[in-house]
Amino acid sequence: MRVKEGRVFIGRFNAKADLLGSLTDLCKKENIRLGVFSVIGALTNVKLGYYNQDAKKYVENCSLEKKLEITSCTGNVSLKGSEIFVHAHITLADHAGQCYGGHLMPGSFIFAAEYFAQELTGAVLTRKPDLETGLSLWVK
Repeated sequence: MRVKEGRVFIGRFNAKADLLGSLTDLCKKENIRLGVFSVIGALTNVKLGYYNQDAKKYVENCSLEKKLEITSCTGNVSLKGSEIFVHAHITLADHAGQCYGGHLMPGSFIFAAEYFAQELTGAVLTRKPDLETGLSLWVK
């Protein structure tokens, strides 16, 4: 599928806010219906998810109440039904270099976070339930 670059947004999210909620709020405020993003910074509490392929559902696999650096946070924006949906993966490191990663879940609170978001235009990607995986995936 071919898309074009649209608007670009850069900025900083508020401290103590939920990271996934902040990403979603940005996309809704700016009506980003298709796009990609990255975030750098640090979190004070983290909730990570993992997709259990056998049970076909997301489970919270890690809840960390510690200060962590965001070494990578990337994802995409599309529609799930008619709603803007943010899908993010994150990797974090502690003071000793121990890394943690997974699906970004609500409950991951910002110490500092700077974002880059790129809107994409020229296509619409909608997520719908996929019977084989149990995931809401982009319609081919």
